[in-house]
Amino acid sequence: MWWTRGGIRRTARHPEGARFLLRRKNRVPVIDRAYGDPRLAAMRTAALHGGAAGWPEVRGHLAAAEGQEDLTFLVGGLHDVVGMERWIGEVVAARPDDTLALLVSAARQVTWAWQARGSGRADSVTEDGWTLFRERLVVAEEQLLDVAEREPSWATPWYFLQIAGRGLQVGPDVALRRFEATCRRAPGHAAAHRQYLQQLSKKWGGSHERMHAFARESMLGAPEGSRLGELVAEAYLEEWLDAGGDPDSARLRDPRVVRALHEAGARSVHHPAFERSRDWAIAVNSFALAFGLAGEDAAARTMFRMVAKQPTESPWNYLNGRSPVVPFLAWRNRVGA
Repeated sequence: MWWTRGGIRRTARHPEGARFLLRRKNRVPVIDRAYGDPRLAAMRTAALHGGAAGWPEVRGHLAAAEGQEDLTFLVGGLHDVVGMERWIGEVVAARPDDTLALLVSAARQVTWAWQARGSGRADSVTEDGWTLFRERLVVAEEQLLDVAEREPSWATPWYFLQIAGRGLQVGPDVALRRFEATCRRAPGHAAAHRQYLQQLSKKWGGSHERMHAFARESMLGAPEGSRLGELVAEAYLEEWLDAGGDPDSARLRDPRVVRALHEAGARSVHHPAFERSRDWAIAVNSFALAFGLAGEDAAARTMFRMVAKQPTESPWNYLNGRSPVVPFLAWRNRVGA
């Protein structure tokens, strides 16, 4: 586009025309809710457009999951498929012995509950919102406990029980038991550690001290190259948000924080053993923002280059819940990436 002196916008001529504009559009990053995983992409398409008829394809991928952490990733990747709470209920009713269907139904109930509550503070939730929130979480809990009883070796129901329990305020003892139950069945379960970090955060009744201690202990207790180093970055982001989330705050510029972030990065995203599998990009995006806030522009640029055009909803949704790509682009430009 270009502008005349009179302010009238006109279309600029370009020798490649529409192809040039298409290439420009394709350079804009988008949130890929399948994280580049073809299995999850196929599952989401089948669930969204096929309804109950798409269940066999969804179930096939779930049944072929490579362990419990992978199963959690695949089930969790369906969480925001609109309308799934209706047709998955029909599948469960028609196939009461299908434990995978019951697990997917329960996981969807958890997300559906949080959608009723909304993402704002507790005082912004309506009375009807609280009612629906609790009702759906109670259904989810019942279904998840049923799954856990049917399949004692599965970690995935215990992972979702962590999220449901936080909403139902089951208390710190129960929350800890659910986290430990997940990790006994899937040691090093990154998503479970991420959920327990939330449980320990100040906004959920914990403290910065407990949250940071858990993040560091988890990182040091895991093999180098583990995803668990991301917890250190995420804990500092939580502290920054609790302090108001000012992008110009010097809170993370403390030399001790900077050293902790570099140590965590060296043990995780920078380590040769770090695996770019499943939702690995969450860790790199978290470090990109944390390094940016710490004033470590060179380190942040490295993270943005590593993640390329793969922004993830977390942590950028903390800055803009409706359009997480907007702060991703803003911070990428800010650090000169």
